[in-house]
Amino acid sequence: MNEASHELYVSQPALSSAVKELENELGIQIFTRHSQGIDLTVEGAEFLTYAHQILDQIGLLERRYQQTKPRKQLCQVSTQHYMFTVEAFVEMISSSNAKEYEFTLRETQTRDIIDQVASLRSEIGIIYQSTFNRRVINKLLREKHLVFHPLFSCKPHVFIARSNPLAKLDEVTIKDLEPYPFLQYEQGNEGSFYYAEEPVWPDYSPRQITVSDRATMLNFIVGLNAYTVCTGIDNEDLNTEKITTIPLRSDETMLLGWISNEHAKLSPAAVLYLDKLKEVIQHHGYTIIE
Repeated sequence: MNEASHELYVSQPALSSAVKELENELGIQIFTRHSQGIDLTVEGAEFLTYAHQILDQIGLLERRYQQTKPRKQLCQVSTQHYMFTVEAFVEMISSSNAKEYEFTLRETQTRDIIDQVASLRSEIGIIYQSTFNRRVINKLLREKHLVFHPLFSCKPHVFIARSNPLAKLDEVTIKDLEPYPFLQYEQGNEGSFYYAEEPVWPDYSPRQITVSDRATMLNFIVGLNAYTVCTGIDNEDLNTEKITTIPLRSDETMLLGWISNEHAKLSPAAVLYLDKLKEVIQHHGYTIIE
C-alpha cells in the first residue's frame, strides 16, 4: 500500500480509505489485512481481472485516438478448435495492408468464447449449434446480448489416422468406433455436454481422453489410433499421409456460425476476417448461408 500510494501521489491513509469505500460500494472484500500487509481475497482476484480488462481498454482507446501516426489495426477472435478459422486468420493478415496491427486469435473453450465476446475482449466468436445444444446456447447468447450469424452447415465427420482400419470406409458409425479411444476438448469447470465441441459422442467409452489444444489432439489421433468428431473441413495440416476425415453416420447436423456483441460495431479488420472466413469455407466446398 505504501508503494502504491507513492505511485499514485496520494497519502497511504487516503489510498486505504479509497479502497475501503470501493469495497463498501461493491459489497465485496478485495483485501484481507493483517500485520504483515494485505492479501487478495478470491473476490479481490476476480475484481482485479475485470480491472485489468478496463485498463487494457483504456490503453487501446488512448493508442487509437491520441496518436497522430496511423492507427494500428485491431482484431481479436475467439474460436472453437477449427483449422479453417486459423486458415482464414492467416489470409486476413496476409491481405491486410496495415503497417502496424494487434491481432489475437484464441482457440478456447465454448463458454470462454461467449464470455470474451460479451465482455468485448473479442469482436468475433466462432461456435457451432446443433439440435442438441441449440436451446441452451441461444438462451445464453440472449442473456449476454450476443447475436449468432450462421455461416454454413455440415454433417459430422471423424478425424482418424490413415493407418486406422476404418480409414478405407466411405462412412463410419459410432459402433465402428467402439474399439478406439475417444478424444474430446476440455470445457473447464463449467464443462457441460451442451458446451462440447463434439456434436456426437459414444454413450459409453472405456477409453476417453480430454485435451485442451488442437496439436495434442492431432498427435493423439496418430500416436494412439484415437478419433474425434468435428466438421469435415481439413486443410494442409490434416491433408497428410497421417490423418484423414470420414463422414459419420448420424442424424445430427452442425450449424457453424459467428457471434458478435449486439452493442458493438465490427472493426475493418474484423470485417476483412469474416470475408476471408467465407472464402475459405467456400474453397473447402461448403455453401455460405446468406
